[in-house]
Amino acid sequence: MSLTVVNPEDASNPSGPSSLLDQLVRDGARQMLAAALQAEVAAYIAAHTDQVDQNGHRLVVRNGYHGEREVMTAAGAVTVKAPRVNDKRTDPDTGERRRFASSILPAWARKSPEITAVLPLLYLHGLSTGDFGPALEQFLGSGAGMSAATISRLTKQWQSEAAAFGQRDITADYVYVWVDGIHLNVRLEQEKLCLLVMIGVRADNGGKELIAIDDGYRESTESWADLLRSCKRRGMAAPTLAVGDGALGFWAAVREVFPTTAEQRCWFHKQANVLAAMPKSAHPNANAALKEIYNAEDLDHAKEAVAAFEEAYGAKYPKAVSKITHDLDVLLEFYRYPAEHWVHLRTTNPIESTFATVRLRTKVTKGPGSRAAGIAMAYKLIEAAQSRWRAINAPHLAALVHAGTTFKNGVLDKPDDASPSHEEAA
Repeated sequence: MSLTVVNPEDASNPSGPSSLLDQLVRDGARQMLAAALQAEVAAYIAAHTDQVDQNGHRLVVRNGYHGEREVMTAAGAVTVKAPRVNDKRTDPDTGERRRFASSILPAWARKSPEITAVLPLLYLHGLSTGDFGPALEQFLGSGAGMSAATISRLTKQWQSEAAAFGQRDITADYVYVWVDGIHLNVRLEQEKLCLLVMIGVRADNGGKELIAIDDGYRESTESWADLLRSCKRRGMAAPTLAVGDGALGFWAAVREVFPTTAEQRCWFHKQANVLAAMPKSAHPNANAALKEIYNAEDLDHAKEAVAAFEEAYGAKYPKAVSKITHDLDVLLEFYRYPAEHWVHLRTTNPIESTFATVRLRTKVTKGPGSRAAGIAMAYKLIEAAQSRWRAINAPHLAALVHAGTTFKNGVLDKPDDASPSHEEAA
């Protein structure tokens, strides 16, 4: 990757007022931004090395660089040449090709990202605080630079903001919530930091927002119960439906704290668990059979697809099949909701996609310096991403779901107008 600074006013005056800033951008920002983008691409590829086609070729590989483009920064116009990824996978829900998208420098960006988004990403990519100054001069436009002390003050401020967020009153009602436990390595501690994350869909407008993020243990019922009790004390009412991985301690906790909340298991996690119990040679056909289940047009057809899956694989791979049949009710719960919402309810994608740039990317020696800092960085990352989240499909239906309206085969279940009323029957 290459970065060059264009500043016509000072091109003929090497001692001009911006020459020092240009030097910082060339020597610092070029190296640090390039390192962050390269690390982001390398981590994305590493996270998918086990995914191959029928010939054993990797589905996600490096593919040179994108063409140069100019990005406006506080230091002037910067020419960017970012690494490119060839991702041959397809989305299990839409069938469309997946595409790598840099969160550090989005493909559509023509202006430098906001500092609120860039700094947590660079921090979580493991860049040392002493290197932030030159890397961020172009984003801040500050002649004073970003010293290690300045970064430390910012991280303390972010920790305070994350703590205040965790104590705020919760006044919104949520119809759906996605939950997951995200592991990050912590540089100064041997044990991984696990972030318990809960993102919700507001009942009033169908918009997505962060509800809670806290330190805990992914499989611990008590960790999740503490988080849910805290949310309940601060005003949160029971959501209609929760979506998450079956291995989470969340499920026992939600039955205790919010017993009326329905449960939907994440098909992304379930699919991985099922395939892990089968030989790789069986993966392509088994994967297609699983898609027939969760992409079925209605609940009855989904159950027929389950029966077909059991018939095809039950004799050879009973453990794999049992992972579906034993959890069938909570795997197919989403069919009881509006068809427009099914794509949102099958997986925990809102959490997965938000943490795509940091999950499984930090090494023990290059993670956030403390658990509190790790929570703060992740909180700021979500805060920056939240402004770009879109509402769910058919957001007006969220209020109906929250009110307890019944949907049959994904369609609003209206009473039969032809049926006689009580008075007429009498």
